[in-house]
Amino acid sequence: MGMPFMELLRMSIRSVRANLLRSILTLLVIAFGIMALVGILTAIDTMLFSISDNFSGLGANAFSVRPSSTVIKTRKGRQRKRGEPITLAQAMDLEERFEFPAQVAISIFGTSRASVKYADEKSNPNVAVRGVDEDYLGVNGLNLTMGRNFTHSDVTNSAPVAIIGKDIVKILFDDRETTALDKVISVGNIKYRVIGILESKGSNLDQSQDRQVIIPLLNAKRYYGTNRSNYSIKVGLRDATDMDEAISSTVGLFRSIRKLPIGKDNDFEIRKSDGLLDILKENTVYLRGAATGIGLITLLGAAIGLMNIMLVSVTERTREIGIRKAIGAKSRTILMQFLSEAIIICQMGGLVGIVLGIIVGNVVTIWVGGSFLIPWAWIVLGIVVCTAVGLLSGIYPALKASRLDPIESLRYE
Repeated sequence: MGMPFMELLRMSIRSVRANLLRSILTLLVIAFGIMALVGILTAIDTMLFSISDNFSGLGANAFSVRPSSTVIKTRKGRQRKRGEPITLAQAMDLEERFEFPAQVAISIFGTSRASVKYADEKSNPNVAVRGVDEDYLGVNGLNLTMGRNFTHSDVTNSAPVAIIGKDIVKILFDDRETTALDKVISVGNIKYRVIGILESKGSNLDQSQDRQVIIPLLNAKRYYGTNRSNYSIKVGLRDATDMDEAISSTVGLFRSIRKLPIGKDNDFEIRKSDGLLDILKENTVYLRGAATGIGLITLLGAAIGLMNIMLVSVTERTREIGIRKAIGAKSRTILMQFLSEAIIICQMGGLVGIVLGIIVGNVVTIWVGGSFLIPWAWIVLGIVVCTAVGLLSGIYPALKASRLDPIESLRYE
């Protein structure tokens, strides 16, 4: 009859403690391998989660209409050909004729080099200004921490009002939102009364979502618009299951609005808002592969080190193995003990590595503006990998120990 599991476990732990320094050094090599694996994968996941969160307003129930963009070959090389800009009249016509239960938001990008001023405080000329309608915030998933959204009247009457981002509050009002509300700020030479403050969104694709001023659509048309200005259209559906039908309807409707003859290709394109996120997710597959490769190479080194230590341990404990076999210990019991020791060292290293990996991964993520995440999938992966490493590195020394001849072992000095 074999030794009870708990007794076997206690013996294995005693043996690990007897060779504490050696066990700790091996444990640390495994810990750093798991840290590299879990840390990088956690950082990738948390950054993706952050990007998903930033794009949540464009979620699976939204799509945009924009001029087409195709690459063509010319004598001068490859050039990008764009469709004609979408005019305000075309955008408003689509909004008026759109029949699905949805919000249609129209906006225009004004500038990214505005300077904003209040009293003696002034920002650098790197503030983005965008003109929007009353549906823009809802469709783009933007929330206000204080104040109100634009009304239809604000937009149609070009009211001198503005909604500002958190960075503007920090620069002009020392981060005091209550102070900022209802104050008159200057954007360039134009004065606006602050009626709302945007919830912080952080940076997204190298652009700060908080360093912006949003003004009514017709104000932006007046001060920043030209004959070639393009107006962005974004449609937010109430029911995501209407997506395909809504896109098909939009294509037919917008062809009519753009007066495209039958047989002519569309000079505009429909882009689902989760498309960009899908592209990012596809690219992170390669990052995950590289991270996994780095972690596994480190763990391979740790496995070889552990196997070497276990072989040394077998040699050192030859006489102990002989005594145990002489008093009736079976080969299977010896094998299980040495295998248990290898797995215990690996699991302890794995736990240390997982904790370090979560910390490192989240520190990197918070540093780049993401949010804290516990990567349960990678924790499970770390435990499975550690068990596999323990089995692979421990099986040969354990077999060697179990096959030792008790008489020869007792004579070993």
